[in-house]
Amino acid sequence: MESLAKQLIAGGTPQERRAVLDALLSGRVSSVLEELDSYVEPALRPPPEVAGFRVRLDLHGAKPPVWRRLELPGNLTLPRVHDVIQAAMGWSDSHLHRFRTGQDHRSPYFVTTFDLDEGEEGLLEDDVRLDQLVAAEGDAIWYEYDFGDGWDHVLKVEEVLEEPPAVARCLGGRMACPPEDCGGLGGYEELAAWVRNGYDDVLLPTTFEDAEHGRGWLPLDWQPDHFDVDEVDAALTVAFAEPVAVTDELADLLQQLERRSSRSLREVLGRALSHGLIDVSHDEAARLTEAYRILLEVIGDGVALTSAGYLPPRLVEQVAERTGIAGWWIGKASREDLTPPVATVRETARALGLVAVRKGRLTPTAVGTRCRHDPRALWQHVVGRLPLGNKESDRQSGWLALAVVGSGVPAQDWHREISDLLLALGWRSGADRYSAPPAHSPTLDVLDQLAGAARTGWRGIEGGDLAVAATARAVIGPS
Repeated sequence: MESLAKQLIAGGTPQERRAVLDALLSGRVSSVLEELDSYVEPALRPPPEVAGFRVRLDLHGAKPPVWRRLELPGNLTLPRVHDVIQAAMGWSDSHLHRFRTGQDHRSPYFVTTFDLDEGEEGLLEDDVRLDQLVAAEGDAIWYEYDFGDGWDHVLKVEEVLEEPPAVARCLGGRMACPPEDCGGLGGYEELAAWVRNGYDDVLLPTTFEDAEHGRGWLPLDWQPDHFDVDEVDAALTVAFAEPVAVTDELADLLQQLERRSSRSLREVLGRALSHGLIDVSHDEAARLTEAYRILLEVIGDGVALTSAGYLPPRLVEQVAERTGIAGWWIGKASREDLTPPVATVRETARALGLVAVRKGRLTPTAVGTRCRHDPRALWQHVVGRLPLGNKESDRQSGWLALAVVGSGVPAQDWHREISDLLLALGWRSGADRYSAPPAHSPTLDVLDQLAGAARTGWRGIEGGDLAVAATARAVIGPS
């Protein structure tokens, strides 16, 4: 009943809002609200033959108008229309949304999978098509995004197309999307006025301590009057890209994120390189597995560890020299406990099942012995072992690392993208409830080694590596 009262207030005129408040205070409205507090299912048309629509998407209430003109296939389901709106406007899909049939917030609406998980009942949006809601010029649907900021959009048909477009495309528009979490229309208008006037201190929004704080908070290079139709079309292309087929465990994470209304992993798996090759040449396998083959050669049939359980200093020096660690590591690189890069090579080799400690000796496993002189066989073994870890956090972080690396993004972006995906799944840093967790995982440690961390240093891995990406794709593909 409280929720309905809020909807009545939000959807009414100032006079209607005052009347509702007066009735609430007097206790006269309770029975009326209880009677009205029931879900009204939206009316649907029977699915017609597929047509297309030219529509105008407006951010309701924005002045000057913020809008996009789009051509859409009529058979898009509402979740895909949601994707279109997010991409066309430039939102980040980081909040909840709702479709309804009219401007009034009390209009019939559709529920999402998240709503159902929260115990709400209603008509699920997933199987509802756009052409079941609109059919002629002037027909419209409403879409609310971020119930805190309350961004209302109206999608109105301008023309019915006999031939539906194969994919959504943008024909024009005006103005940039407001920044996320800026406080709704009021906050957006303050920000826009401040930016348009050269960041004048007089117009600095009161939410910021100073201009530096405000400019640091704004999206990079955000200008309220910017619009580029090619940028929107590129965003729509990404939004409509089909994700590569993946193994069940990663597919489950994809489903979890989509139930949270997040397309982030879908977009990673939809990138062009995510559909690339899943094999490497002999020379590429030799390069990728170099650090592990060196370790296996150095220990031979096995070596006695020190009393503290470390590699003997002379072997630490050999591994450091031959892998390239000695070239960038600060220090003598003769003690494993004081040379973490060497320890990482050994630890990841152990996690991959290439070496094991038995009775105080570090020895190669049967696989390690068999593969030490066969780079292709060693590469195939690594592919078969990933992702590493038994804990849920390690498994999920590992799968996400493989998805990101397999999409071909530059190595310097791996950590940020993995952290963002973990945040979308509900993981946090531990410092607070809002910060993204670190990307670290045993799987990412191995991918770093394959990318040459021993030779260049952890911070020296940059750019894309097609062979490392192919390795990750070989892991995530369905068996």
